[in-house]
Amino acid sequence: MGGVTTAREQHGMTRAEFGPVTVCFGDRNGKYPDGNQVIVRGTDSVAVFDTPISANAIGPDFTNADLCILGHVHEDHMAGLHLLKGKPVYAHEADVAAARSWDALADVFGYEGAEERAASRARFEQDFHYVETPDAIAYKDGATWDLGGVTVRAVHMPGHTPGHCALLVEPYGLAFIGDIDLSTFGPYYGDANSSMHDFRETLRKVRDLPAKVWVTFHHKGVYTDRQRFLDDLSTYEARFDERDVRLLEMLRAAPQTLEQLARGRLLYPAHFNEPWVDGVEARSIAMHLDELMGKGRVARDADGRYRLA
Repeated sequence: MGGVTTAREQHGMTRAEFGPVTVCFGDRNGKYPDGNQVIVRGTDSVAVFDTPISANAIGPDFTNADLCILGHVHEDHMAGLHLLKGKPVYAHEADVAAARSWDALADVFGYEGAEERAASRARFEQDFHYVETPDAIAYKDGATWDLGGVTVRAVHMPGHTPGHCALLVEPYGLAFIGDIDLSTFGPYYGDANSSMHDFRETLRKVRDLPAKVWVTFHHKGVYTDRQRFLDDLSTYEARFDERDVRLLEMLRAAPQTLEQLARGRLLYPAHFNEPWVDGVEARSIAMHLDELMGKGRVARDADGRYRLA
């Protein structure tokens, strides 16, 4: 891996260079709704990993890319696809349907009813330049792309979405780990098809990636110090248990239904009132409850209320 250099580029965008890899940092280090753009240059072709809002400000370094590899499919990772029309876009086979059609993506988010779906699509089109990618190409775990002297390899790391992958740039030892973003919020598994169990397993596996540099799509950006990466990963992983503790405290106060627990908020602060929050809270809490019931720490009564066992 070549040395890292950083420079302030046009449009106020900071870039980091690692051999053939450029990381273009989005607004506030890629904080949602933005993200950090990875561009990989081989002697034969150029690949981009995901496409944040900030991709729209990069210019020819982005628009001249030959292909896009999506580490997973969410609206904030598709915000530059409209600039890559006619170029191959790849997504893991478990996520590719959500890249191909709005209806499949709406299913992922658990949107119900035509009115909610229409309003959400309009918001995504305005805020994320959303377009369907009907020709998106499915890839499998272990898929490789030879860019000429540089190879990209996909490592399946599900949980956040079923198809979430890390993308390794070989032989340069750089791992793009997507939305394993090591943020203070912690792991997100609030989609209709997310899995907390798989996310736990993924965080164990990510430690073993053969990398010297780790790049997140959001928040942290770039790690070049393995110990700092591992320390932040441990803090991030601990959010699972911290949420368990919080949920048990909520039940200690009184038995509650899933809807009551969702309104009490396990993940988001009480003042955060986006229309999708209740659904995310309910789906995430349900996963915690299932695990806690499996451990004999929580029980469910006939009236649908959960209580301490």
